[in-house]
Amino acid sequence: MTDTRKGTSENYEIPNELRDFAEQSVDQARKAFSGFLDATLKAATSLETQAESAQGRFRDVAGEAVSFAEQNMAASFDYAQKLLRAGSVEELLRVQTEFAKSQLETLTRQVQRLGGAAGRPGDTKA
Repeated sequence: MTDTRKGTSENYEIPNELRDFAEQSVDQARKAFSGFLDATLKAATSLETQAESAQGRFRDVAGEAVSFAEQNMAASFDYAQKLLRAGSVEELLRVQTEFAKSQLETLTRQVQRLGGAAGRPGDTKA
């Protein structure tokens, strides 16, 4: 190291132990950082996989919900036609009772299927 005030040059030696310690510290820091990067990459990959899985489940649920809506609309139109064709109050009540019972069963099945499809962990159907 040069001392510019005096114009002289003095050599400072770093003890070998200190040099070894510094090298070990750098190596340990490098390994720790590498481990951190590996863990970060694994976490990012895991999140990506989970997001893809959730997206696939969402597509399944949305598709099934649309299908159920179509089925329910068709059943409602059939019901309306049967009501219009009813020849008596008794027949009208029978049609109403059958429709209510059928729709309750159908909606129960549909809710169970949607709940099952939305909650399947690890399902990556697309």
